[in-house]
Amino acid sequence: MVGAIASGQMAEHIGRKGSLMIAAIPNIIGWLAISFANDSSFLYMGRLLEGFGVGVISYTVPVYIAEISPQSTRGALGSVNQLSITLGIFLAYVLGMFVPWRLLAVLGTLPCTLLIPGLFFIPESPRWLAKMNLTDDFETSLQVLRGFETDITAERAVASANKKATIGTGLLVLQNLCGINGILFYASRIFRAAGFTNSDLATCALGAIQISTAGTTLSLLAVSVAFFLKDNLPHDAHSDYILSMVSLVALVAYIITFSFGMGAIPWLIMSEILPVGIKSFAGSFATLANMLTSFGVTMTANLLLSWSAGGTFASYMVVSAFALVFVILWVPETKGRTLEEIQWSFR
Repeated sequence: MVGAIASGQMAEHIGRKGSLMIAAIPNIIGWLAISFANDSSFLYMGRLLEGFGVGVISYTVPVYIAEISPQSTRGALGSVNQLSITLGIFLAYVLGMFVPWRLLAVLGTLPCTLLIPGLFFIPESPRWLAKMNLTDDFETSLQVLRGFETDITAERAVASANKKATIGTGLLVLQNLCGINGILFYASRIFRAAGFTNSDLATCALGAIQISTAGTTLSLLAVSVAFFLKDNLPHDAHSDYILSMVSLVALVAYIITFSFGMGAIPWLIMSEILPVGIKSFAGSFATLANMLTSFGVTMTANLLLSWSAGGTFASYMVVSAFALVFVILWVPETKGRTLEEIQWSFR
């Protein structure tokens, strides 16, 4: 959460690359603190440092991708970011089954360490350079990215900044209220409740299929109905097996639809609709709201599952349905449009 608060100002004053480079350092130290921990204080310190780094990266990477991408590929590149996160989570699941947690923490330092020299081989965001009046660097960055000079003018924040901030923050809050973190954190417990004996294997499989697009509401509806029926119908082996399979298929469908839908798009939309003038503050606020909501969902999921598995998924379904209405009524189409054209659409 601290990283989320600081991320906007860091990206504003030292650039997107500088923010990512700084964020890599606490990530490395955090993983090492966890790996060599002698007591819980080192584990807490490591998690705090990791949280700061992730908070900065969660805001900066989508903004950087949106600002360097051509309009024709911006959406696809934003989705690749979420896909990369998903594959990283899956890899951590798999490695965690075979290597000790201390070694896993050491392995966590590798991508953070590679990030620092890797940043020297990519250009700074041309839009940030233009905002800082670094004309020569701006043109050089565009030549590296496009192969030719592109006229990128400073965005005009004439449109309603409040509406843009509301849309960006709303999407990031709804992203977590759909229940993704609660489901992933307590996947083993959910599968046990659904009747699977090898819940760890099912959890690993759940991580493996976080790759696709479209609506989560119907998937959550199917899961909640399956759990309600399992809790209230007379038990027999045949019906329990059918309801368990319905739960598994629906959860798989939920993860698939979430990953390239509410998983990837809110970060991309937030980075696209916020004009340069308010991007640092509003982006930090939206990222903080996302982190707070993620914390809240993770902390309440266990209590909700203890109350009612079906009721838990029904609650997430209602939020997903509201998110669908929110997107239809408020969120503009950004596909195939430049960032400047998106700003003009709010006029």
